[in-house]
Amino acid sequence: MKKNTVKKSVVAVALATSLLASTNVGFASSSLQNVVDQARKDMKEAAYAYVVPAQKGKIATSKDLYPALNKAKANYAKAKNAIVKSNAKNKNVLLKELEDLHNERITKGIVPYIDAYNYADKYLNPILAAIKVAEAEKDWAKVEKLYHQLSVQLKSRTVILYRFTGKAPRDLLLDQYKEPANAKRDQLMVPVTIYMKVVEAEKLIAAGKKEEAAKVVESIKPLLDKVPSTSSLPMMKELLEKVAALNVAPADEKDTVSLRILGTSDIHTNIVNYDYYKDTVSNSLGLAKTATLIKNARKENSNTLLFDNGDAIQGTPLGSYKQSVDKLVDGEEHPSVTAMELLGYDGATMGNHEFNYGLDYLDEVMDDANFPYVNANVRDAASGKLLYKPYVLIDKEVVDSEGKKSTIKVGVTGIVPPQILKWDKTNLEGKVKVDDSVQAVSAVVPDMQKAGADVIVVLSHSGMGDATHEVGEEDVTYLLTKVKGVDAIITGHAHQVFPGKVDASLTNVNIENGTMNGVPVVMPGKFGSHLGVIDLKLKKSGDDWKVVSSKAEVRTIAKDATDVDQSVVNAVKEAHEGTITYVRKAVGKTTADIHSYFSQVQDDPSIQIVTDAQTAYVKAKLKGTANESVPVLSAGAPFKAGTRSDPEYYTYVPKGELAIKNVADLYLYDNTVATVKLTGADVKEWLEMSAGQFNQIDPAKTGEQQLINTDFRSYNYDVIDGVTYEIDVTQPAKYDADGNLVNKDASRIVNLQYNGKPIDLKQAFIVATNNYRASGTFPGVRNATEIEIHPDENREIIIDYILAEQTIDPSADGNWKFAALPAKAHVVFESSKQAEKVLPADGNIKYIGEGTDGFGKYSIK
Repeated sequence: MKKNTVKKSVVAVALATSLLASTNVGFASSSLQNVVDQARKDMKEAAYAYVVPAQKGKIATSKDLYPALNKAKANYAKAKNAIVKSNAKNKNVLLKELEDLHNERITKGIVPYIDAYNYADKYLNPILAAIKVAEAEKDWAKVEKLYHQLSVQLKSRTVILYRFTGKAPRDLLLDQYKEPANAKRDQLMVPVTIYMKVVEAEKLIAAGKKEEAAKVVESIKPLLDKVPSTSSLPMMKELLEKVAALNVAPADEKDTVSLRILGTSDIHTNIVNYDYYKDTVSNSLGLAKTATLIKNARKENSNTLLFDNGDAIQGTPLGSYKQSVDKLVDGEEHPSVTAMELLGYDGATMGNHEFNYGLDYLDEVMDDANFPYVNANVRDAASGKLLYKPYVLIDKEVVDSEGKKSTIKVGVTGIVPPQILKWDKTNLEGKVKVDDSVQAVSAVVPDMQKAGADVIVVLSHSGMGDATHEVGEEDVTYLLTKVKGVDAIITGHAHQVFPGKVDASLTNVNIENGTMNGVPVVMPGKFGSHLGVIDLKLKKSGDDWKVVSSKAEVRTIAKDATDVDQSVVNAVKEAHEGTITYVRKAVGKTTADIHSYFSQVQDDPSIQIVTDAQTAYVKAKLKGTANESVPVLSAGAPFKAGTRSDPEYYTYVPKGELAIKNVADLYLYDNTVATVKLTGADVKEWLEMSAGQFNQIDPAKTGEQQLINTDFRSYNYDVIDGVTYEIDVTQPAKYDADGNLVNKDASRIVNLQYNGKPIDLKQAFIVATNNYRASGTFPGVRNATEIEIHPDENREIIIDYILAEQTIDPSADGNWKFAALPAKAHVVFESSKQAEKVLPADGNIKYIGEGTDGFGKYSIK
């Protein structure tokens, strides 16, 4: 502290000296010089009274500032008077310098600072304190009045802060006073607007002006999803009750009903807001958080139904734990079913991952649910009969616009992608057949109408797709909106969000209303991140109800823990805690960090461990067989590589102890090991398909060129170990993302070698992979002459491999790389911002700044 004080004194003297030195003519007397010097010194010290505390991150108080200010003002006046009365030849110069210093240090410096401090202390703090009292008293009328006072003060007086030229003190003032006031104003803006509209509607109702009141009530609805969480503003509960109590309808809305359809999809056993891979609480996922959105949506409209769109029983270690460790027994509920029952689900369909564990396991899950599962396109292979209920009719009692109770028949059906036959071939081959999804829905809708359905809801476990129908295709939701009789669709599978951005080729899409071809559609993200909300307005027509208007939206869970529904957490506590114990079990050690940040652009340790484990397993299995001498290769892919626009979706395992949770993070899926026998030529085609991960780079362009094709799923980017090769991204891709041949003569895979020599295209190889890939139609893979599906899970063989090795070196062996990138090309890609921390200083990848949607941008040479 002593050194700092000395330093500041030296600075003050230096400043004073420099000012005096600028005067061309000396003072007439030493007494005048002393007076002027003292005035200058006091003005500078007054300025330091606020600058110095600010440099230490503190705000000087009025008590500290006023003595210095008053002293500076008094000595400034004294010096000014002395100069005026003096005989100094340069008095005009002296006066100007004194005025300039006063203007800089006092008028523009300390005075505005004190004004700003007093402004906040006098005008903002009392209002904020009064708002706190009004909130505690739940006095909405008082809150509304204070909100407007706060808004006026912030608007009319904020200029004081910006008059102040000292940046550090001003920033402190903004942080301490203005920002909290702004935050409170923003928090109250929507609730106060709703409250004012409620008051207006109540006055109109009291005056008998129901039609005008109805318009006001209608204008409230879009605001309801923007309100803050109930825990951060307890008054919201009473306000929502006031909104719900408004019962009005204009003449043309008599005999109408507002029916709300809520939907979740792709929960993937993310029930609790917990990331089992990172072994920590996460507020970006969890049905326990979605539950609050569900309950709030029901408060707004009691005429509500809730459905799940599939992929609920697999996806995290909790799903694996209940399938293979703490196995379900007859009569025991799956945790996903328990949570859904607690939340009052009215029905569900199966996603493709429901079939991962086999038909018997799926039956065991479903038979304990108190809500129906529906599916209209999976058939028994032997009899040809539909294996599950194709639809259900729900008699929903509703309250109409006049307050009368009525019953609406809601028909619900669902579909799953036909591709489950290849994705789960081991579980399903010879047991089931799967109809085309569009044909299945087209066939079942008339049956539902004949059975009396007023409203038809389709649970489409399918992506959006395109406008062209190909029998048996995976993604068909857009096509389902064209099926006559469909009133609403809950979709999923793609883990994306709709209403939201869609492919430009899709026509007649209204993002604002959330409709496609006039049909409301919701796709509520993944892992419980969103809730789909569809509002249908129905009008009575004879004995039937007809949908006359509709709107769809998605609501997002809170970014903090304020919306966690503890009842859901408690309901699955045993399974949740058992899973945590399970994933913490140690299996070995790693000598270095393992991450997937750059798994798409360079040989990667997170894939290397998987391929090494698969190679060891398969070689052991081949001993004593006819294929014992056939060379073994191993294929692996980056599962967590920012998939589907998620900048946090990467693997990161720090060096040290390895637990099951880390292995589960390395290998997400419950796949089993598989082998395929094929030729060197097939290996090349396999790699050509994988190389579709990259956009074509133009050597002639000097601007930024994105390397990674985001439409290509990272789990389809297979790296094959056991061979070496380069990828020439200046060439076009040979195959598109679906494996269709698009450039017959293209060849991105160059210098493909086995044992240091060009690969023999006719030589036989055994490639270790998983049942998903072996049963699929990947180029190269589809030419396999032998396929064997093993009973052991890929994840388990990785655990066994680490247990056997005890300590592993996760370094990638560098068996692939890009062919030399064009010297002039500026090639970039996106990854997690966290990846910057693990970049080697001498590497070919550099962090260059912000990317899109929370990613970081990197260059590669």
